[in-house]
Amino acid sequence: MVRICLPDFGNQQMMITGGIDASSVAMPSLGTFGRYGFNCIHGRRSDFGKGKMMYMTARAARNAAFRMMNPSHSTLVSCSMAVPAVSCNSSRADFYKEILEAARDKFTREICFQSKDKDISLAKALLYVAVEDEAFLAFNREVDTHSVHNERREMPSPSNVQSWNSAEAMPIAGKNMNEWLTELDAISREVEAELVSRDIGCDLGEVLDAVNKVLFNLRGFKRSPVLVDSKCLYLHTVLSSGYASAILLSVIYIEVCRRLNLTIVGSRVGEDFLIWPPTRNPEELFRTTSGHSLFGIVNGKCVEDPRSKASDINSNSLLGLDIATNRDIIGISLANLIRLYWKRASKMNYGLMLTSPLRPFHKSEDKLNNDRGSNVPLLRPQELRLAIMASERSLILQPHNWALRRDFGMMLYYNRQYEEAVQELSICMAFAPEEEAEILERFVEKLNLMQLETSWKSLGQKGRLTVP
Repeated sequence: MVRICLPDFGNQQMMITGGIDASSVAMPSLGTFGRYGFNCIHGRRSDFGKGKMMYMTARAARNAAFRMMNPSHSTLVSCSMAVPAVSCNSSRADFYKEILEAARDKFTREICFQSKDKDISLAKALLYVAVEDEAFLAFNREVDTHSVHNERREMPSPSNVQSWNSAEAMPIAGKNMNEWLTELDAISREVEAELVSRDIGCDLGEVLDAVNKVLFNLRGFKRSPVLVDSKCLYLHTVLSSGYASAILLSVIYIEVCRRLNLTIVGSRVGEDFLIWPPTRNPEELFRTTSGHSLFGIVNGKCVEDPRSKASDINSNSLLGLDIATNRDIIGISLANLIRLYWKRASKMNYGLMLTSPLRPFHKSEDKLNNDRGSNVPLLRPQELRLAIMASERSLILQPHNWALRRDFGMMLYYNRQYEEAVQELSICMAFAPEEEAEILERFVEKLNLMQLETSWKSLGQKGRLTVP
């Protein structure tokens, strides 16, 4: 869980579950596939100790492993799954589908592991996220419009949409991507003008104070106390409205300072995410001037709150903190999107968690056999799809994170994409702790039976399949 504190926000904080792990884990070969050693002929897991995996589970795991080691392939597949097939001849819908796929491809290229982390633009990556989600929503609107037009022939046919030659050119909230990047440039110029008016040199404290004045006094940026509005989670709407999640305010702070040739780094400390300018002499960050230190100017009152671990940070302990990478920061932003859209999707099922089906209250065989697809909770499809899209991007960042892959597989289950859910959960078992893998094994077997039962009924057969 992460709590992020920002300048001039006092004790305003954001809680994030699901940490971001930037460590790299070696990929298993397809032959051994992790510690379980799938046997694709007999469908067994040789080292698990009990039970027998079905052949289709092993095959699904191999397919999932291929997709995980080929992100460019999986990106195109996942984007094609994001939108349904369009039966109507809609040039608008087709165009938005192309933009959606292009934005995902550009996001993948921006954060790809061939690039150095310092070369990743936080602003560009998060704007590509916004473009993709806006294109998805626009696609759905166009499909609805054509459905209404087909039902009411007297309505005029919608005109063709204006075409753009790239994802960067598509307007989101009235401006295209380059214009939103220019907005960050404008903020940095306002900071420069503030420094000129003070007639000072390059004093670090004055620069940070000028950034705070422009962002929080002149521009009026404020943190939303509760993450209930998606506008607080997209960079372009934050720049437009001034209301934001704390992590996006951190992104804006970092991007503005970067344009001023001032590097800002950050790290998780307990429940806090702290940012500061790196320096060879950390003591100067904690030297008090006019009642405040540079470290306090950047991070606000959370560093003075005795209830926060941030208050224990000093010049010595600061050197021992793990610096968050740009990929980590993007991952935190995506985690917020997943959490918000899952909450919206499951609004009519209060208390429903992604992992609820894995740990039912009654674990009897009858409960498992009777818990078929008809009992899968009904969720809001558009919000669920947006959560799935954010989860897909998170897995591009962290393909070896078993918890992220488990949550992604469970979203596919709730979306009734059982075959895809089997693939993701099967590969998750290869990386998960043994106790979690045992739980996932039983659930994957259940999903396999659900697929078989669907095929059974499609052939006109009667009766139910049961777990052996």
